[in-house]
Amino acid sequence: MDDGLRDRPGVTSRFFHSMEVKYQYYLDRLTPHTAVRWVIALISLIFFASRIVLLQGFYIVAYAVGIYYLNLFLLFLTPSIDPALEFEDDDDGPVLPSKTNDEFRPFMRRLPEFKFWYAIYSIVFI
Repeated sequence: MDDGLRDRPGVTSRFFHSMEVKYQYYLDRLTPHTAVRWVIALISLIFFASRIVLLQGFYIVAYAVGIYYLNLFLLFLTPSIDPALEFEDDDDGPVLPSKTNDEFRPFMRRLPEFKFWYAIYSIVFI
């Protein structure tokens, strides 16, 4: 006797799945608008700081969040491939490409800008 109840997901899982789809939709729509994203992140940081000041507490949490932001900022500024580690054998250090077939490597960040913004934005609301 197969009544089909086991095949359909529950109401709660359907609700959270629809919320996840809507959240991802708005996140995808916001991705190309860099300035708007950073304004939203700045407003959320101001909200977080004002909440700390008004409640007169949670200073340890704010300190930990500040250290986390500093870590994210350092990851954002560092390159994904460290040239100093790549040329350990050579004493000359990194050199510019001298041939036309040498590969040009642009600056690639260890933490991309979108992931940096998303981490800053999400830590305030989680």
